[in-house]
Amino acid sequence: MTVSDLPPRPGPPALVLVAHGSRDPRALSTVRALMDRVRELRPELSVHLGHIELNEPLLPDTLAALGDTPAVLVPLLLSRGYHVKRDIPEMAAAAQAPTRIAGPLGPHPLLVDTLHARLLEAGWHHRPASAVVLAAAGSRDPESRLDTQRTARLLSARLGVPVLPGYASAATPTVTDAVHALRARGRRHIAVASCFTAPGRFATECADRAPWLASAPLGAHVSMAELVLHRYQRALGTQVAAVA
Repeated sequence: MTVSDLPPRPGPPALVLVAHGSRDPRALSTVRALMDRVRELRPELSVHLGHIELNEPLLPDTLAALGDTPAVLVPLLLSRGYHVKRDIPEMAAAAQAPTRIAGPLGPHPLLVDTLHARLLEAGWHHRPASAVVLAAAGSRDPESRLDTQRTARLLSARLGVPVLPGYASAATPTVTDAVHALRARGRRHIAVASCFTAPGRFATECADRAPWLASAPLGAHVSMAELVLHRYQRALGTQVAAVA
């Protein structure tokens, strides 16, 4: 048997970005831009998009179109919660091909890189008595709150100022309550860091409550694309040692 007679080696599993979905049209264009950036970094990968709700393609349709192609699902979600623990696994279980589910994007230093970059773009600079509210969607799941709190601690260490979580729904404190708590501690210049993957109602509402400045959602920043690929590799058991 010659080399040309050997069957072709199977390619790597497909990477499926799993977005929540939003009625805001900017959300779909944002996750598509992130998908394009992931493809630029790893052009040999087959990269696809599926939504949990509200936008097409829905995740079950994406998995059906893949047929018997193995896939790794990477949630574009920033903490553990119902979607990560229930919705996505149930959809994956109905797929024809073997699937693996990566962890949520946060907490992670690459997520903090993006939060920091978006704050700088919004005009953040260290001022006396400054602080940040980390605005997140919120969840009733206590592990989701733990993840957001850890992201807040990582961002605080990066900025050298206090960072408190503030939630858009389902958890406390709200962004407004977090702002009040920081003011009670003598913090006068308070920014809101948008811990949302893409624009949407929650991101807009949280930004509107910023007493100083508010950063844009995380979007298609290169660190987000690197984080997606890191989660993909880790799900395959081939984590790059240099990335924590």
